[in-house]
Order: sequence, then C-alpha cells, then structure tokens
Amino acid sequence: MTIEYPSKEWKDYELVDSGNFEKLERFGSYYLARPEPKALWDKTLSEGEWARMTHTRFTPGAGFGKAGKEDSGTWDRMKKMEDQWHIAYRSARSEGLSFDLRLGLTSFKHVGVFPEQAPNWEFIYSETSKLVKKAKAEGAPVPRVLNLFAYTGAASLAAKAAGADVTHLDSVRQVVTWARGNMENSGLDGIRWLIEDALKFARREARRGNTYQGIILDPPAYGHGPDGEKWKLDECLFGMLKEVSAILAPKDSFMVLNLYSNGYSAVLGETLVKEAFGLKASGDGSPVNYRTLSCGELALRDRFGKNLPLSVVVRLSR
Repeated sequence: MTIEYPSKEWKDYELVDSGNFEKLERFGSYYLARPEPKALWDKTLSEGEWARMTHTRFTPGAGFGKAGKEDSGTWDRMKKMEDQWHIAYRSARSEGLSFDLRLGLTSFKHVGVFPEQAPNWEFIYSETSKLVKKAKAEGAPVPRVLNLFAYTGAASLAAKAAGADVTHLDSVRQVVTWARGNMENSGLDGIRWLIEDALKFARREARRGNTYQGIILDPPAYGHGPDGEKWKLDECLFGMLKEVSAILAPKDSFMVLNLYSNGYSAVLGETLVKEAFGLKASGDGSPVNYRTLSCGELALRDRFGKNLPLSVVVRLSR
C-alpha cells in the first residue's frame, strides 16, 4: 500500500495550510480557502495570516440535501480575482506530459481540478506510453483509453498526450464542454466526447464485444445520468467494476479506480477490484492473471508537513 503526493515541482499548485476543517490552496497566483472535512487538526497559520493571503473563501450551504448531494454555497471575495483562470501541469518526470486547465469558481466549492490526482495522471501517461510504443512496434492499432465519470478531463488529457485514442464520458454536458476547452487550450485534439450514463455505456460496450487497453473510473458517491439514471456508489460500484472487467483488454492493459467516499479504504477498493475481475493468486501469493495490482491513498502535504489524505486508488496492470 502506498501514499502518493503531487510533485513539489508543480509550480501552479500548492497546499499552503490545512486545519480546523479547511484548506488553503494556491492555484496559479490565486489563494482559495475551502471547507475540508478531513482536516481535523489545528491550522498552523493564524486566522489573520489566512485572511491576508486569501483571494476568496467558500461558504457552504445547508449541508446535504435529500438527493444526497452537497448543497451549493457561495464564494466570498476578499481580493480582486478573475471568475475563470488557467493553470498548467508540466510533469517533472515525463517530458511529454503537459496540459493546461481552465479553472472556475463553481457553486459546489470545486474549481475544475483535483490536484491530488496528479500521481494518477503520471501513471496513466506512463502506462499509455508503453502501450503506444508497443503497438507501433507491432503495427497494431492505437491503444484505446476510456475515461468514465471523466469530469473536466485531466486524466483524458494525460492519456491523449501519450498518444492514445481517448473516449471521455461524463453525464453532465457543461463539464464535457469544459473538458473540450481544456483539450483545445492544451494543443491536443481528437478526443471522443460522450454525454452518457457510465454504467449503461459499459454494459452496451460489453454486449458489442468492444474492449479498451486503458479504463479510468472516478465515480462520485451520488449522481445522475443524463436521462435521470440514479447512481449510488455503495449499490452500483461492484456491478460497474464487473462490467469494466468485461471491456478491459485481457492483456497489455491497465485500469485506474479512484474513490473519494469517506467510508472507503484502499483495502476495500483492492478487494472490490479482485472480486470483480476474478483475480487469482498462486500458492505463494504472486499474481497469475495480472501483472500488478496496487492500492493506496492520494494525499496533499501542506507547507508545514501535515498530510491530508483525500482519496483511495486501485491500479491494475495486465
């Protein structure tokens, strides 16, 4: 089990401080204060220091509504800043992994990127690059990568930058439009855009016999498809993973599962993947029908060394 963090070389993002159920982050030149239920400890900087640095602070609404989704809130401006701005991701490890992201202040405290996902972008780019290189050497088709619950598309851009044939799927038209803009601003093209229910699409692809060399899943705790389909993580995740197991290519392929639910652990995620994919081990515990299976946490570290865990990840290669 591993704990991974974004590289300190990422110049356009920093977790400055965390505590008292908040986090203070820098995105480009702007400092944002947002609620963070996992920051159970005290802040290191004083409230005055936070106030002096912060451009805008998110004030949440009434909590969670009947649909189980977080109610909207408001951004309280403390300094002049743009409603939308851009940051860049330039990998310190992989020269070709580079893209731009447009950020904005949404009513649900999100800004268009989850910075702790940077290690996943690195993994996706690395695995996809290997598959693309092998396909070229063998004269095989370009590897296909499917990004489900794809949001504003950073993972899609990582796969595309590596040369994959990428399908980006999300149920919300506005975020797909946002993702398309990120592709164009990054100087990339050719991503296939789908506004679909992820589970329905995976089932349909399985019936058609279509497969992908890479599949990325970042499902929410609750959600709705474009036609009102209901998604509840606890009830739907295992079925979703079984469908994904049917459309992931049996060899030379990878899968990334990211989970934000507070009640989920890395071990739980690993067990879900093992059972959904029917992964078996030999008598000494080594894998026999997959190359690697790893699980862990993605976290951010603030200036003062406090580690803020934000999601669990399971990665499969075969």
